[in-house]
Amino acid sequence: MYYNLLSQLKNAGQAKKESLLLPFSKMDFAVAKVLAETGYAGDVQKKTFGRREFIEVRVRRGKNGPVLNDFKILSKPSRRLYIGYENLKPVKQGYGIAVISTPNGVMSNKQARKQKVGGEYLFEIW
Repeated sequence: MYYNLLSQLKNAGQAKKESLLLPFSKMDFAVAKVLAETGYAGDVQKKTFGRREFIEVRVRRGKNGPVLNDFKILSKPSRRLYIGYENLKPVKQGYGIAVISTPNGVMSNKQARKQKVGGEYLFEIW
């Protein structure tokens, strides 16, 4: 799941790694694409080695360290959290983003507000 993607991306940034190779899943790929669009990850590609498929994510670093500082997972398998577009608020006063799984796909809170669509509130990242 995307839980592993987030923790590995955070740890790779702190360890000054260039890229990250993860097993492929559609959900992880969609979340990685959203992180790349918002600037928390670099280039995201789908790679195939033999019969196995992987996701390669480039780790972004800023001047003072990794771009991804921390994250908070809100919707869990034991307790799903759904939210309408009217209730989407800025994360960390606009310095972070929230990722939402909507009927139109996985997107950030800013995109969901523009498209006026709500869904499952997956996690916050800053």
